[in-house]
Amino acid sequence: MSPDLLLKDLEQAFGPLPAHWRAAADRPDRWLGGYAGALADVWAVAEPLWSRARPLLDREVARVGVASVRGGADALLGSIAGRLVRDEKGLVIEGVAAGVHELGDRSLVLVPMLAGKDALIVGLDDPEAVWIGYPIPAAGRMWRTDSDDLSELVGPVRAELLRTLDRPMTMAMLAGGMNIPPSSLTFHCDRLVAARLIARERRGREVWIDRTPRAGALLELCLR
Repeated sequence: MSPDLLLKDLEQAFGPLPAHWRAAADRPDRWLGGYAGALADVWAVAEPLWSRARPLLDREVARVGVASVRGGADALLGSIAGRLVRDEKGLVIEGVAAGVHELGDRSLVLVPMLAGKDALIVGLDDPEAVWIGYPIPAAGRMWRTDSDDLSELVGPVRAELLRTLDRPMTMAMLAGGMNIPPSSLTFHCDRLVAARLIARERRGREVWIDRTPRAGALLELCLR
Protein backbone atom coordinates (compact mmCIF):
# COMPACT_ATOMS: atom_id res chain seq x y z
CA MET A 1 0.00 0.00 0.00
CA SER A 2 1.29 3.43 -0.84
CA PRO A 3 1.36 6.17 1.83
CA ASP A 4 -1.07 8.22 -0.26
CA LEU A 5 -3.60 5.40 -0.25
CA LEU A 6 -3.34 5.07 3.53
CA LEU A 7 -4.04 8.78 3.93
CA LYS A 8 -7.01 8.52 1.57
CA ASP A 9 -8.42 5.59 3.55
CA LEU A 10 -8.00 7.43 6.84
CA GLU A 11 -9.83 10.46 5.48
CA GLN A 12 -12.63 8.30 4.10
CA ALA A 13 -12.98 6.34 7.34
CA PHE A 14 -12.81 9.18 9.85
CA GLY A 15 -13.23 12.55 8.22
CA PRO A 16 -11.60 14.70 10.92
CA LEU A 17 -8.69 12.58 12.03
CA PRO A 18 -8.79 11.23 15.63
CA ALA A 19 -5.77 12.09 17.75
CA HIS A 20 -4.60 8.48 18.02
CA TRP A 21 -4.21 8.29 14.20
CA ARG A 22 -2.20 11.51 13.93
CA ALA A 23 1.17 9.73 14.07
CA ALA A 24 0.17 7.51 11.14
CA ALA A 25 -0.94 10.51 9.09
CA ASP A 26 2.25 12.44 9.86
CA ARG A 27 4.55 9.54 8.86
CA PRO A 28 2.45 7.14 6.76
CA ASP A 29 5.48 5.38 5.27
CA ARG A 30 6.88 4.68 8.73
CA TRP A 31 3.51 3.49 10.02
CA LEU A 32 3.03 1.13 7.06
CA GLY A 33 6.50 -0.33 7.55
CA GLY A 34 5.84 -0.94 11.23
CA TYR A 35 2.47 -2.52 10.50
CA ALA A 36 3.97 -4.82 7.86
CA GLY A 37 6.64 -5.88 10.36
CA ALA A 38 4.02 -6.61 13.00
CA LEU A 39 2.06 -8.76 10.55
CA ALA A 40 5.22 -10.69 9.67
CA ASP A 41 5.85 -11.37 13.38
CA VAL A 42 2.28 -12.60 13.84
CA TRP A 43 2.53 -14.88 10.79
CA ALA A 44 5.79 -16.37 12.10
CA VAL A 45 3.83 -17.60 15.12
CA ALA A 46 0.59 -18.50 13.33
CA GLU A 47 1.97 -20.23 10.22
CA PRO A 48 2.99 -23.51 11.96
CA LEU A 49 -0.46 -23.72 13.54
CA TRP A 50 -2.11 -22.99 10.20
CA SER A 51 -0.09 -25.78 8.57
CA ARG A 52 -1.06 -28.22 11.31
CA ALA A 53 -4.70 -27.30 10.81
CA ARG A 54 -4.79 -28.42 7.17
CA PRO A 55 -6.66 -31.70 7.95
CA LEU A 56 -9.29 -29.72 9.85
CA LEU A 57 -9.64 -27.21 7.01
CA ASP A 58 -9.99 -29.98 4.43
CA ARG A 59 -12.65 -31.70 6.48
CA GLU A 60 -14.55 -28.44 6.96
CA VAL A 61 -14.50 -27.66 3.24
CA ALA A 62 -15.94 -31.11 2.55
CA ARG A 63 -18.59 -30.73 5.26
CA VAL A 64 -19.77 -27.34 3.99
CA GLY A 65 -19.78 -28.57 0.40
CA VAL A 66 -21.92 -31.61 1.19
CA ALA A 67 -24.38 -29.53 3.23
CA SER A 68 -24.71 -26.97 0.44
CA VAL A 69 -25.28 -29.57 -2.28
CA ARG A 70 -27.83 -31.46 -0.20
CA GLY A 71 -29.81 -28.37 0.77
CA GLY A 72 -28.71 -28.28 4.39
CA ALA A 73 -27.26 -24.76 4.43
CA ASP A 74 -29.69 -23.52 7.08
CA ALA A 75 -28.83 -26.37 9.43
CA LEU A 76 -25.16 -25.76 8.68
CA LEU A 77 -25.39 -22.19 9.98
CA GLY A 78 -26.72 -23.43 13.29
CA SER A 79 -23.88 -25.93 13.55
CA ILE A 80 -21.07 -23.42 12.98
CA ALA A 81 -22.34 -20.95 15.54
CA GLY A 82 -25.30 -21.31 17.84
CA ARG A 83 -26.02 -17.59 17.52
CA LEU A 84 -26.89 -17.75 13.80
CA VAL A 85 -30.25 -18.61 12.23
CA ARG A 86 -31.51 -17.94 8.71
CA ASP A 87 -35.27 -17.60 8.25
CA GLU A 88 -37.68 -15.91 5.82
CA LYS A 89 -36.77 -12.48 7.26
CA GLY A 90 -33.04 -12.89 6.76
CA LEU A 91 -30.06 -13.68 8.96
CA VAL A 92 -30.83 -13.64 12.68
CA ILE A 93 -27.79 -12.98 14.86
CA GLU A 94 -27.52 -13.04 18.64
CA GLY A 95 -24.69 -11.29 20.45
CA VAL A 96 -22.39 -9.94 17.71
CA ALA A 97 -24.30 -7.49 15.47
CA ALA A 98 -27.49 -8.71 17.13
CA GLY A 99 -30.70 -8.38 15.17
CA VAL A 100 -32.28 -9.48 11.92
CA HIS A 101 -30.36 -8.61 8.76
CA GLU A 102 -31.86 -8.84 5.30
CA LEU A 103 -29.83 -10.89 2.86
CA GLY A 104 -31.69 -10.11 -0.36
CA ASP A 105 -29.85 -11.78 -3.23
CA ARG A 106 -26.49 -11.67 -1.47
CA SER A 107 -24.43 -14.81 -1.10
CA LEU A 108 -23.31 -16.19 2.23
CA VAL A 109 -19.54 -16.63 2.42
CA LEU A 110 -18.28 -18.86 5.22
CA VAL A 111 -14.73 -18.21 6.45
CA PRO A 112 -13.34 -20.87 8.83
CA MET A 113 -10.92 -19.45 11.41
CA LEU A 114 -8.33 -20.78 13.83
CA ALA A 115 -10.04 -19.37 16.89
CA GLY A 116 -11.79 -20.31 20.11
CA LYS A 117 -15.21 -21.94 20.02
CA ASP A 118 -17.11 -18.72 20.79
CA ALA A 119 -15.41 -16.56 18.13
CA LEU A 120 -17.66 -15.04 15.47
CA ILE A 121 -17.03 -12.27 12.92
CA VAL A 122 -19.84 -11.07 10.68
CA GLY A 123 -19.39 -8.72 7.71
CA LEU A 124 -22.70 -7.19 6.65
CA ASP A 125 -21.63 -4.20 4.54
CA ASP A 126 -20.62 -5.90 1.29
CA PRO A 127 -23.41 -5.41 -1.31
CA GLU A 128 -22.56 -8.75 -2.94
CA ALA A 129 -22.14 -11.07 0.03
CA VAL A 130 -22.45 -11.52 3.80
CA TRP A 131 -19.21 -12.83 5.33
CA ILE A 132 -19.28 -15.06 8.39
CA GLY A 133 -16.01 -15.95 10.11
CA TYR A 134 -16.35 -18.86 12.51
CA PRO A 135 -14.02 -21.28 14.32
CA ILE A 136 -13.16 -24.57 12.68
CA PRO A 137 -14.60 -27.38 14.81
CA ALA A 138 -11.93 -28.44 17.35
CA ALA A 139 -9.74 -25.44 16.43
CA GLY A 140 -9.44 -24.51 20.10
CA ARG A 141 -7.38 -27.63 20.61
CA MET A 142 -4.71 -26.18 18.30
CA TRP A 143 -3.76 -23.57 20.90
CA ARG A 144 -3.33 -25.97 23.82
CA THR A 145 0.19 -26.37 25.16
CA ASP A 146 -0.49 -28.59 28.17
CA SER A 147 -0.57 -31.87 26.23
CA ASP A 148 0.19 -33.35 22.83
CA ASP A 149 -1.76 -36.52 22.11
CA LEU A 150 0.15 -37.26 18.91
CA SER A 151 3.53 -37.11 20.68
CA GLU A 152 2.21 -39.31 23.46
CA LEU A 153 1.00 -41.82 20.87
CA VAL A 154 3.95 -42.06 18.45
CA GLY A 155 6.72 -40.17 20.25
CA PRO A 156 7.85 -36.54 19.85
CA VAL A 157 10.26 -37.10 16.92
CA ARG A 158 7.75 -39.09 14.86
CA ALA A 159 4.99 -36.64 15.72
CA GLU A 160 7.15 -33.77 14.45
CA LEU A 161 7.98 -35.81 11.33
CA LEU A 162 4.29 -36.41 10.54
CA ARG A 163 3.44 -32.74 11.05
CA THR A 164 6.36 -31.64 8.89
CA LEU A 165 5.09 -33.78 6.01
CA ASP A 166 2.36 -31.35 5.00
CA ARG A 167 3.59 -32.04 1.45
CA PRO A 168 5.78 -34.76 -0.09
CA MET A 169 9.47 -34.33 0.73
CA THR A 170 12.74 -36.07 0.01
CA MET A 171 14.75 -37.64 2.80
CA ALA A 172 17.29 -34.83 2.42
CA MET A 173 14.58 -32.18 2.76
CA LEU A 174 13.23 -33.86 5.89
CA ALA A 175 16.65 -34.29 7.47
CA GLY A 176 17.47 -30.63 6.87
CA GLY A 177 14.12 -29.32 8.05
CA MET A 178 14.08 -31.42 11.22
CA ASN A 179 17.80 -31.05 11.91
CA ILE A 180 18.33 -34.73 12.78
CA PRO A 181 20.97 -37.17 11.44
CA PRO A 182 19.97 -39.18 8.35
CA SER A 183 20.49 -42.48 10.17
CA SER A 184 18.05 -41.43 12.91
CA LEU A 185 15.56 -40.20 10.34
CA THR A 186 15.72 -43.52 8.47
CA PHE A 187 15.03 -45.41 11.70
CA HIS A 188 11.94 -43.32 12.49
CA CYS A 189 10.70 -43.51 8.90
CA ASP A 190 11.03 -47.31 9.02
CA ARG A 191 8.78 -47.41 12.07
CA LEU A 192 6.22 -45.08 10.47
CA VAL A 193 6.21 -47.13 7.27
CA ALA A 194 5.57 -50.25 9.33
CA ALA A 195 2.64 -48.46 10.99
CA ARG A 196 1.32 -47.43 7.53
CA LEU A 197 1.56 -43.75 8.46
CA ILE A 198 3.98 -42.75 5.71
CA ALA A 199 4.84 -44.12 2.28
CA ARG A 200 8.21 -44.03 0.49
CA GLU A 201 8.66 -43.80 -3.26
CA ARG A 202 11.94 -43.83 -5.17
CA ARG A 203 12.13 -41.35 -8.03
CA GLY A 204 15.47 -41.64 -9.77
CA ARG A 205 18.15 -41.14 -7.16
CA GLU A 206 15.84 -39.63 -4.54
CA VAL A 207 13.42 -41.20 -2.09
CA TRP A 208 10.25 -39.18 -1.52
CA ILE A 209 8.20 -39.42 1.67
CA ASP A 210 4.51 -38.61 2.06
CA ARG A 211 1.83 -39.05 4.70
CA THR A 212 -0.77 -41.72 4.10
CA PRO A 213 -4.54 -41.18 4.50
CA ARG A 214 -4.20 -43.18 7.71
CA ALA A 215 -1.77 -40.56 9.04
CA GLY A 216 -4.09 -37.74 8.00
CA ALA A 217 -6.92 -39.36 9.95
CA LEU A 218 -4.64 -39.78 12.98
CA LEU A 219 -3.59 -36.12 12.88
CA GLU A 220 -7.20 -35.07 12.64
CA LEU A 221 -8.17 -37.33 15.55
CA CYS A 222 -5.44 -35.89 17.76
CA LEU A 223 -6.77 -32.35 17.16
CA ARG A 224 -10.27 -33.12 18.40
